[in-house]
Amino acid sequence: MAPPPLPPPDPQFVLRGAQSAVHALHFCEGAQGQGRPLLLSGSLRGLVHIWSLQTRRVVATLNGHGGQCVTWLQTLPQGPQLLSVPCRPVASGRPQHTDICPHLGGSRPVSSYFGSQGRDLKLCVWDLAEGRNAVVDSVLLESVGFCRGSVLAGGLQRWMLAVPGRGSDEVQILEMPSKTSVCSLKPEAQARLGMPMCLQLWQADSSPRPLLLAGYEDGSVALWDVSSRKVCSRVACHTEPVMGLDFDSQEARGVSGSAEKALAVWSLDEQQALQVRGTHVLTNPGIADVKIRPDRRILATAGWDHRVRVFHWRTMKPLAVLAFHSATVHCVAFAADGLLATGSGDQRISVWSLYPCT
Repeated sequence: MAPPPLPPPDPQFVLRGAQSAVHALHFCEGAQGQGRPLLLSGSLRGLVHIWSLQTRRVVATLNGHGGQCVTWLQTLPQGPQLLSVPCRPVASGRPQHTDICPHLGGSRPVSSYFGSQGRDLKLCVWDLAEGRNAVVDSVLLESVGFCRGSVLAGGLQRWMLAVPGRGSDEVQILEMPSKTSVCSLKPEAQARLGMPMCLQLWQADSSPRPLLLAGYEDGSVALWDVSSRKVCSRVACHTEPVMGLDFDSQEARGVSGSAEKALAVWSLDEQQALQVRGTHVLTNPGIADVKIRPDRRILATAGWDHRVRVFHWRTMKPLAVLAFHSATVHCVAFAADGLLATGSGDQRISVWSLYPCT
């Protein structure tokens, strides 16, 4: 008889002090504290916390979002810079205290971009280098969407930003930092895709043309050619809105999760046609986020059922169910060294070391 499976491991450690539900996580590899990347978190009340994984404490608390939920954090091509997108306002609207630590507890100062996507329809640009803590620029957005944006590096001084556009079904593409509008991607009216729910810009090594993968409210995933402003292909992956997706450009293979209880795995062929390759049925409905680890060995999902599920990326074999959190898990993030961070409505961030990178 085969031995019973081992129980899932406990977190390596837990970070407390976010002060509200954690909706966004991102490892800042460019800025390190004592040899470990910094972890950035965004909360329901509009605060961004910068955590030292060495001391396991907050080294800076940034309050530039007027109490609106931070749903996305992303470093930018120029270096250890941060882009964050708040979305929903907190009901109380109470002012928050700002505590800026310009040197992040002795680590290298971080120059951070922040984007605020909310009722104020702005993406605010911050630069925290050398003790600065004020908005230095802003981008007027066209929509109060709940969709997380996406960034594509175009060089050290230029990058591309995808965000929800003016129409409910549009995606706006901007060249940054000039804020020049590249185009607006709007599906044909008869397609009836609904709102874009998640975005991922990418570019094949063999092509200079940027591409955009977009998950929509109707459950489909579409591939856009940004230069021609046309849909290359579209595939119905889910029967409910796509809540998160990630793409492995080396294998031309992606995964998406939705409000239903299934993950969809799909691929992209040489003719830029999307095809569903399979689905993995889950125990409970609702995936808030999905991420493939940088080494492309495993993926993790954030579940409405308070669970984080870990799969082998090539085979989609279930590897672990992490049942630490006591509320919805809103976000997951991987560091380059393989660490996994998970953020939840229980106001806790758990950090895990699973299947170490080789």
